[in-house]
Amino acid sequence: MKLTVVGCSGSFPSAESACSSYLVEADGFRLLLDMGNGALGELQRHCGLYDLDAIFLSHLHADHCIDMCAYFVARYYRHDGGRCDPIPVYGPEGTEQRLTTAYADTPTASSMSEVFDFHTVKPSTFEIGPFTVHTERVAHPVEAYGIRVEHGGKSLTYSGDTGVSTSLDELAQDTDLFLCEAAFTHGKENIPDLHLNGREAGQAAARAGARRLVLTHIPPWTDPQVNLADARAVFDGPVELAAPRVSYEI
Repeated sequence: MKLTVVGCSGSFPSAESACSSYLVEADGFRLLLDMGNGALGELQRHCGLYDLDAIFLSHLHADHCIDMCAYFVARYYRHDGGRCDPIPVYGPEGTEQRLTTAYADTPTASSMSEVFDFHTVKPSTFEIGPFTVHTERVAHPVEAYGIRVEHGGKSLTYSGDTGVSTSLDELAQDTDLFLCEAAFTHGKENIPDLHLNGREAGQAAARAGARRLVLTHIPPWTDPQVNLADARAVFDGPVELAAPRVSYEI
């Protein structure tokens, strides 16, 4: 598997990065995890607009899904070569309605489903192309899911947005790469069931026995070096900060 960070900023884009979006590839199949603010433009550095095979949306906050509205334009109004077949989109219940409402002026109430083949995510195990994926509900104010992607005996776990969560610990058990949010700063923000701080992300990786931790979803107002140091203080494995255009072989 190959993981490429398309965007990793939390809450809103930074000067250096789009919001959450991660490209996972294997056997010629391209799965995109989230498509937040600014991600569609950055994605085109890594693949063509029409080269994605499936999209997973962890939850329906704008910084994880709003560029799906721009992607709707690219797919719905494509003239050269004709309109694409609908691409599978896996998201929480109400994803189609959320995107239609956000766009606000689709030609018809069902236009989104003409280019996106919506599948409702629940805690489960299923196949997306060559990947076996496991999804679990995590701790966030809206319905949100973490996802574990497996291929060729290797695994990637993406937290989405979450506070401390036993389901996330279980999802990340023995994972090869744990892509975990760390939006808060230890000792500064303390809001349960919203986000993790760097220390909590490191503790989650330690409990799970993850082999590698990559911190992501750090908003522009948070000092990433503090979160990196906090994670390293409690997790003995390799820890680094996600950065756009960086790829990992798993």
